[in-house]
Amino acid sequence: MKADYRRTLIACYTGYIVQAIVNNFIPLLFLTFQDTYGISLGRITALITANFLIQLLIDLLSAGFIDRIGYRASMLIAHGAAAAGLIGLTVLPELTPDPFIGLAASVMIYAIGGGLLEVLVSPIVEALPTENK
Repeated sequence: MKADYRRTLIACYTGYIVQAIVNNFIPLLFLTFQDTYGISLGRITALITANFLIQLLIDLLSAGFIDRIGYRASMLIAHGAAAAGLIGLTVLPELTPDPFIGLAASVMIYAIGGGLLEVLVSPIVEALPTENK
């Protein structure tokens, strides 16, 4: 396999890892959010629902703009949004008057990245001229 494709494949595998983190990180912090910020379980569940719905919406809308801006730019946007959202989880709850608003904003940002990664990574891996997909 050529070095160019190896880097692309590694980037795609990183995308799979980032998507897993985006989808599984918040549930690990349920008790932390309840204890630290006093957020009810109902509001925490709303974060998970918002993550799912935004990713689903991005899945539906992404086909139109991915073709216009290209796969590379879309992957950069996806990774940037996921990173910004995860960084926002540490910063925004402390900066907003209500920590839930900061958490919700962070979830919305990284859900955009997760939704794009869901749509982009598999087709890129399938398009690579490698023996093992």
